[in-house]
Amino acid sequence: MTNSATTTTTTTPKATVATTSNGQLVTEHGSTTIADTVVQKIAGLAAREIGGVHALGTGTSRAFGAIRERIPGASASAGQGVSVEVGEKQAAVDLQLLVEYGVPIADLARSVRRNVITSIERMTGLEVVEVNISVVDVHIPGEDGDNAAPESSRVQ
Repeated sequence: MTNSATTTTTTTPKATVATTSNGQLVTEHGSTTIADTVVQKIAGLAAREIGGVHALGTGTSRAFGAIRERIPGASASAGQGVSVEVGEKQAAVDLQLLVEYGVPIADLARSVRRNVITSIERMTGLEVVEVNISVVDVHIPGEDGDNAAPESSRVQ
């Protein structure tokens, strides 16, 4: 007898939803829901762990993040540059990356994708069906105010 294809009891759909690669989100004792912001933060932190990722988000979102960091008591968003779609047992992630100049982008994307998938699946039990990566800019050293010191030393 086949499992879920021919069974119509109410326990079979729960078992189907409950069975994920790393755990059970729905059991006979209750269900666990994971908010989109949780998956968004996990993905953002996992992407930043990879060397060669300078920042996440577009120029506009990074500018708002820089302003937010200067406000006392506020902090930069771990989910900046990350959008997610979370279902009952699956998640999809879109990332916007600013990469360091000289880093092989294809290799970086592969590493980021692997780390994001591993982190989300390990922490949440959700299956990650896709991680789409958009490289929005390249960071060139000395471009973002790293050259502020010479300007201030001109006037004595």
